Parts: sequence; structure tokens; C-alpha cells
Amino acid sequence: MRSCRDITALVSQGLDMKLSLGERLAIGVHVMMCSRCRNFQSQTQFIRKAAHRYTEQLQQQLDKKS
Repeated sequence: MRSCRDITALVSQGLDMKLSLGERLAIGVHVMMCSRCRNFQSQTQFIRKAAHRYTEQLQQQLDKKS
């Protein structure tokens, strides 16, 4: 099994690029057993979605002004 350090690195990499099937499976198996990595993955996804929504709202506001 991969270490927590490896898994958090993979989760972070997965934000910027598509991970291989093996990497996604490694994350899935690990987070089933490790609550800390599961929390990290959940928080990372939340931050990513919040940032995306924020930039969408800013763009909508800019579009309304122009």
C-alpha cells in the first residue's frame, strides 16, 4: 500500500492532470482505509469547486458590466 504522502501527492496531481487507472485505484483503496487522506481528498475537491464557482461568478459580473 502506498504511503499517505504518496496518496496526497496523487490527489494533488489529479487536480491538474488525468491520473492513470492504477493511480486512481491506489487512491480509492487507500482512502477507504485512511480517514486523514479521505478528508484531504474531500477538502481538496471542495476548495477546487469553490474556486471554480467563484471565478464563474466573477466572469458573470464582468460580462454584465460590459
